[in-house]
Amino acid sequence: MPICVFDIYPDGTTTVPTDTNLTGPGAYRWWHFDLSDEMLEPWAREHLHDIPAGSLVQKQTRPRCDQFNGGLILNLRGINMNEGQDADEMVSVRMFVESDLLITVRRTRVFALDTLRQLAEVQNAPPSPAEFLEGLVARLTARVQEHVAGIYEQTDFFEVDLEDTTTKMPRELPEIRRSVIRLRRYLGPQRAALSKLAALDIPLIPQESQLELHEQANSAMISVEELDELRDRLVSVQEEHDVYVAQRQARHGYVLSVAAALFLPLGFITGLFGVNVGGMPGTGHPWAFTLLCLGMGALAVLMFALLRKLRWI
Repeated sequence: MPICVFDIYPDGTTTVPTDTNLTGPGAYRWWHFDLSDEMLEPWAREHLHDIPAGSLVQKQTRPRCDQFNGGLILNLRGINMNEGQDADEMVSVRMFVESDLLITVRRTRVFALDTLRQLAEVQNAPPSPAEFLEGLVARLTARVQEHVAGIYEQTDFFEVDLEDTTTKMPRELPEIRRSVIRLRRYLGPQRAALSKLAALDIPLIPQESQLELHEQANSAMISVEELDELRDRLVSVQEEHDVYVAQRQARHGYVLSVAAALFLPLGFITGLFGVNVGGMPGTGHPWAFTLLCLGMGALAVLMFALLRKLRWI
């Protein structure tokens, strides 16, 4: 059973049909399904050509826009706003659109479709399939822009943090990088699909709708360009943090190397004088230990001066 069915009239009013015909008496009939509905595929195969029917029931999709006998096969993606799910795991909308028919299929709840459904329930639905597409695309694009803007702000914060070299790399930085990559994966094809949709010269998409769709395609293009920029900026932030870590490690290693160089001859002398055999000089002299310590101190100063002269420290 569909989630909802509406006959939508040219003034935006709606009725719920009592018949099972594919189209109705209004300007168009909107069928909205969940992909998990077991009746969806038999219903689609019975009422539609195999190509649009197959596109509606595909398990995996990517954004696309293709003409089919005067109609449209359209797949779009939107930000996942469902509770407990990652926003970048974008939700999909599968559509088949004709002048008097609109079929939408979703796998996960799509809030943009829910908003249009609520408008239909209060007798304020988009009066044509083209305006329905305008409203859906506008809502999907706006939420993408909001999400990208949020990542933009986080990236600005990360870059400001770089001014303090003692700040550790943010734990969420790798996850945000992965999020940008996933978003870019879907929004690149979506930009192409929206550009193609806006360029179609068919009766289904009148000129005034084309202008609005051109604007949405432009917004999608801007979002993709921003994601490309964010991806590079986030890589730069992580690389700078990696450089700071490498510099600290190198400095610590340098200090340890200098200490080892200073104490190497001292360790040799103490080891030599620590052998427990007869004949060691100074064993019977009361000032031998004092003189040995003073000699090692002088040797340490000499080693330090030599390293400074060689510019190793």
